[in-house]
Amino acid sequence: MSTLEIHQFPCLDDNYGYLIHDTASGLTATIDTPEVDAINAALKEKNWSLDFIFNTHHHHDHAGGNLELKAQTQCEIIGPAADIDRIPGIDRAVGEGDTVMLGNWVFQVHDTPGHTRGHIVFHCAEAAVGFVGDTLFALGCGRLFEGTPEQMWHSLQKLLSWPDQTLIYCAHEYTEANARFALSVEPENADLVARVDEIRIARAQDIPTVPTSMALEKRTNPFLRPHSSNLQETVNLVGQSDVEVFARTRELKDNF
Repeated sequence: MSTLEIHQFPCLDDNYGYLIHDTASGLTATIDTPEVDAINAALKEKNWSLDFIFNTHHHHDHAGGNLELKAQTQCEIIGPAADIDRIPGIDRAVGEGDTVMLGNWVFQVHDTPGHTRGHIVFHCAEAAVGFVGDTLFALGCGRLFEGTPEQMWHSLQKLLSWPDQTLIYCAHEYTEANARFALSVEPENADLVARVDEIRIARAQDIPTVPTSMALEKRTNPFLRPHSSNLQETVNLVGQSDVEVFARTRELKDNF
């Protein structure tokens, strides 16, 4: 019987690193390479060897450790085809509709441009987990460095199609700051108000707020809730399209 084991650990100032391990085959992948020393320490702690790097996008805090880890372990680097020229050491380029295997575990790849032009995410339906890089955060979404609001909203809709029980593993501990903004644009959301209290307690004790769940994000993340009448009223776009409300919400967050 195979189990997909996920080991989460802090990296850099506010990143999370993830090792995923198939217990049947013994194969291990790291989701991105934010910090080589932290990844190697996690591998040593778990007594695992590194076989794959699954890159979500090219930013240095996601791919900056690729070449060093590849030199150390001869691992295979899998990353976005749309950004093949910016992924150091890439061996296999993947995009929408492709699958990546870790032992018998199947990860569906989705193109999610917006934060960067070539961002991808990895979704394992059987394990009900998604590794989303900087596309989606707990109570937030990635800043639009290279994409348009239309692209990002389309990308987020792909994630919204995942089952509610899906655990969302994002790349940063941004939740407390995101919560302050979320309350400013949807103050009448009772689920959000309750969640913010829980976040404050958790962070005061240095407890991670990641992973989150798709169900929880649907109820409380303003970037997934352009249909909310409270949000539409706050951003002065009552009755406007989802993408218009999303774009305004993202603009407000950028200047919050």
